[in-house]
Amino acid sequence: MSMASATTAPAAVTPPVPAPRRAPGTLRRLVREPVAAAALLLAILLVLAAVLAPVLAPTDPFDNDLGSAMAVPGTPGLLLGADAQGRDMITRLLFGLRITFIIGIASVLLGGFVGALVGFAAAFYRRVDGLLMRLMDVLLSFPAILFGLALAAIFGPGIPAVVLALSVATVPLMARIVRGAALVVMRQDYIEAARATGMGDARLMLRHVAPNCLSPMFVFATLRFGQVILLGSALSFLGLGAQPPMAELGAMAAEGRNFLFFAPHIAVLPCALIFVLVLSFNLLGDALRDALDPRLRV
Repeated sequence: MSMASATTAPAAVTPPVPAPRRAPGTLRRLVREPVAAAALLLAILLVLAAVLAPVLAPTDPFDNDLGSAMAVPGTPGLLLGADAQGRDMITRLLFGLRITFIIGIASVLLGGFVGALVGFAAAFYRRVDGLLMRLMDVLLSFPAILFGLALAAIFGPGIPAVVLALSVATVPLMARIVRGAALVVMRQDYIEAARATGMGDARLMLRHVAPNCLSPMFVFATLRFGQVILLGSALSFLGLGAQPPMAELGAMAAEGRNFLFFAPHIAVLPCALIFVLVLSFNLLGDALRDALDPRLRV
């Protein structure tokens, strides 16, 4: 056999197979949509404005100058004007945004935590499922405004009464979300495998069920935050929430309604800020729901 025949032909080079395209992360999917990216940016700016209110505010929120009362926007030294007490509107809006955020975050966290516990208990222990869900139906039948009125009559008007009323109104909504998500997760095969190994209910919930329910919980909390802001501002507008001279957007709108014909900016500016705040978190919640939906991943 000759050397030429003994030499084997080189093997054909196989072209590299492209790596499968990984699903983009939640943040990347979020910023890929212009509306979602704008909502996220606006929400971040509002949060920063609330956190940095003591630094950004040009004056103290309680300092008044009756000589500048109801000054119109554009007045030298008062870019957005002044309220009926001569207090700078920029300062009042920043601190009002801060209090409004505190009410919203406290209500969503407290109501969401209790609601999540109720939802997980209803999903894990079927014997109490019917009782817990009927109790949630009873709570759903009472609007948050009525809770606020009742609590204000018992404890007196103030921020704690508003937070408690909004938290109670949030509990049944979160409980329904968590119960539905937990029931879906508990039908999976790996849950049965974990039970077969002797894993207890508490460990099973913390290790397997709760992490898989975080996405719907987070989306609901974002959407609920906008609703809570609107409800909390409405309760403060009715005089059940923050009390003068504390700055809160709903209370500021209530103070300015008496001057709509003389100085409309006193009521219009806090109402406009409430509108922007609620709109940004509603859009952000819708975008998060789409970004966290595995059926929409490409």
